[in-house]
Formats: sequence, structure tokens, C-alpha cells
Amino acid sequence: MEVIFMNRLARITDQNEELAQVWIGEEEGAWHLGWSLYEEGDREDTVWYEGSSWEELMHIYRHQLALQMSAGFRPLLQGLFHEIEELRSRNYGGQRLQCYSELYANETLYEDLCAWRRKRAASDRKAPYFIATNRLLRMISSYVPLTMDELMQLPGVGESKASEYGQAWLELTNGVERSTVFPLDWVYSALKEEEYENWLYRQKEQKYKQELDKFKTRKQVLEGMKEGHTLEEIVNRSGLSRRELIELLEILDLEGYDTDCLLDAELAIMPEQEQEAVWNAYEELGDAFLKPVLHKVYGEEKPGGSSLEQVYEKLRMIRIRYRRHVETEQNVS
Repeated sequence: MEVIFMNRLARITDQNEELAQVWIGEEEGAWHLGWSLYEEGDREDTVWYEGSSWEELMHIYRHQLALQMSAGFRPLLQGLFHEIEELRSRNYGGQRLQCYSELYANETLYEDLCAWRRKRAASDRKAPYFIATNRLLRMISSYVPLTMDELMQLPGVGESKASEYGQAWLELTNGVERSTVFPLDWVYSALKEEEYENWLYRQKEQKYKQELDKFKTRKQVLEGMKEGHTLEEIVNRSGLSRRELIELLEILDLEGYDTDCLLDAELAIMPEQEQEAVWNAYEELGDAFLKPVLHKVYGEEKPGGSSLEQVYEKLRMIRIRYRRHVETEQNVS
């Protein structure tokens, strides 16, 4: 195997220094990505990826490397990640406050705040994150503000939030013992640089994990279409809901992937006259919204034997073809 990239990393602990290296190699048209850990003269190799996709290799490389760096490994030759400077330059102070709050939160108070948020979201009929994010509740639980002035020193608490929810939060923090004070300038010196950097890499690891999962899902959907699987089979294979899969099909079609075989199979049970009526409704009303098309074709009643979601599925599938047709016509003209 020909090694085309390698970098050594080290992690210093109280007992000793651990050494490792990340490497990328190529052999007979296949890419290899791995991690080697050196301990007391022994070398333990872990293969992260073997295959033909450079794009997939890079997704795995970024995720796995961020995971190792969040655990304290640092490259001996800089340049594995350039995002660290970018992260520091954006809201550096707010990030350190967030980092400290996640590392040193009062878990009991945090759970009480989460319970309050669930009840308030139910009574207000709002999504919980509209009321308060996990990040904000962590900060409240860590810094324990006891007055409205202290509460408004936390990032994410403006006059509107404080006016609507502040008193409820202060009722929960009242009586909770705290070992820190306001203002929070002390955080910048109390938080160890290594703790902060590890936390930053954990944020990157979570981001790259999401990107890797999204890439793998797309791969499963594309493979499923190529192999002639049905919509339900691809749903079971990918873990997506039917609606999420159809929304992804819209994106893939715009990117130039062939979705016709899958659409043909799913629309085969829909009468041609009904499909034509939907197409004509798109031509008349546009394709931005589905509800007007639904009412135009079916009136106020949905077709017998079908759930409303099933009808919307068919509308979305026909819209994929309609939008492709419109784009083709525009390109020709």
C-alpha cells in the first residue's frame, strides 16, 4: 500500500505521553484510512475506512479525527483542522461561557428547568426550543442567576425572553447554592485552555457526525433506487420517514439523479387522468404550495381509500417531474 498522507499526534496525560498517527493510503484502486496508537512499544492499528469513495473517506476522516482531538490528541504538524481559529474568532467570549456551562452544570437544576420547559411548551403550544434552548438552560443551571440583572448577562437572554420567562427561571434558581458570582469575567481565566479546545473539537465532531450520517443516508437512497427498491423498502433501509425520503428525492432530482424508476413504480396505481389533473393544477396555480393544488383537484374531500398524507405524497412526486419539466423548458428557450 502506498501511503499518501500521514500525521503524528500526541496526548499528554498525568502519567505519560501517548503517540498516534492518522494515515491515508491507496492500493489497487482502493482507499484506506486508519489510526495507529503506540503504547509501550506496541502499535495498535484501527482501520476507519476501506473503499473506493474518496468523498466518503473524507467524511469519516473529519469525524474520526475530531473525535480523537476532542479526547486530547493534538497534531505534531499543524494543519489537520483550520476551523479552530475560525471558531475562536466568532463570539469567543460567548463560546467560553457556553463551554464552562456544559462542563460544570448543576444537573438537578438543569432537569428542573427542562421539566418546566416541557410544561410551558405544552401550555403555550410551542416547540420547547422556541421557549429556551438546551444551551440556555445549561447556562442558567451552571451560573445560577438570582436577579433579573444577572439573568440578562447570559448570552441568549434578551428583554423579550426575560420579560416572558425570567420570573419563572428565577423562582427555580432561588435557594440553589452557587459557588460562582456575577459578572462572569472570571470564566475566561478559570476555564483551562485544554478543556476549551477539547470542547471545541467536540462541537466539530458532532457537526461532522451529522454530515457523515447525511452522506450515508444519501448513499443508501441512491443505492436503493439503483437496485429498484420500492419507496417503503428504501424507508426501511435508510431510517428516513416517507416524507423525508420524498423531500430528499426532490433534492436528488434537482442535482441530476435519475428518480424516474422509483416515481414510475409509486405512481403506477394512480390513474393517468388523476395525474393529468394534478399536472394541470400545477400549471395553473404554480408549484410553491400543495394545498391549493389539493383543493383544485379533489375539492374539499380527499380521494376515498387514501389518507391525506398519501395524497400529499403523490402530489410531491408529480411536483418533482413538473419542476424538472419546467426547468427543461426554460433551458431550451
